[in-house]
Amino acid sequence: MGRSARTDGAKVDGILLLDKPEGITSAEAVRRIKRKVGVKVGHLGTLDPFATGLLPLCLGEATKIAQFLNAADKEYEGVIALGVATDTGDRTGQPIGEEPVPALAAADLERTVDRMRGRSMQKPPMYSALKRDGVPLYKLARQGVEVEREPREIVVRELELVDLGDGRLSFRVACSKGTYVRVLAEDIGRELGTVAHLAELRRTAFGAFRLADGAADVDRWDPASGEGLMSIREALAGLPAVDLSDKAAAAVQRGQGWVLRDLEIRDAAAQNALLLAASGRPLAVVQRSGEGWKFARVLN
Repeated sequence: MGRSARTDGAKVDGILLLDKPEGITSAEAVRRIKRKVGVKVGHLGTLDPFATGLLPLCLGEATKIAQFLNAADKEYEGVIALGVATDTGDRTGQPIGEEPVPALAAADLERTVDRMRGRSMQKPPMYSALKRDGVPLYKLARQGVEVEREPREIVVRELELVDLGDGRLSFRVACSKGTYVRVLAEDIGRELGTVAHLAELRRTAFGAFRLADGAADVDRWDPASGEGLMSIREALAGLPAVDLSDKAAAAVQRGQGWVLRDLEIRDAAAQNALLLAASGRPLAVVQRSGEGWKFARVLN
């Protein structure tokens, strides 16, 4: 990782795998990295300030491919505190209710895991970055205002629960985009006959990106080091790729659509594909449009 990500002095194109520390927002992490590079920077999948772990950042030309990465599943680990509910659903909020914690047997945890796994509808919390009439819900929540939120389908693909004692559970979860782990923690508490909030949260995976692959420290990261950097080609490795002739590659750079008429994509079910120059350099992402293809993003 990092060898084929482009770094020209402080100009960087690629995906930076960052290990966000506790206590800063995702936006602050972007600001700190942006001071070190001469390109646009954007993050994938916001992490709350109290949460830590994998925060992929799109640098330079990679900001153009964020839409093809943001739908990825995510994995987390952390701790759920039973017996106390908070207004935010996590440890940063104010207590709003207490209930005794029943004695938990292994069968109770197994039953809860079975009920939580799979598809379900989840209502986003008020303390979230979703917006109503342009205003983030968390700002309304701080004003004591609550608005209706439409439940959204989520998928919990994997879930593990371990009783740590003293009313605390450790967990590991793999879930779909849009899943609020704070809400999941509250639901687990109710399923076990009490209330709960999220005490610790660490994201360990974002689609094909893994914290274990070597994520960089936000303050110590040096753009010239290549640490934590993944190229656009690597980031889009899951898309079928098409190698183009020099003539076709030059036409793609000019946005000329004739290149798309005779594209042959091996994966007949693919909705997106990656066009490559003879050198292997990514040129564009194309998207299926009816029986043909259209440019979704052209890269410089």
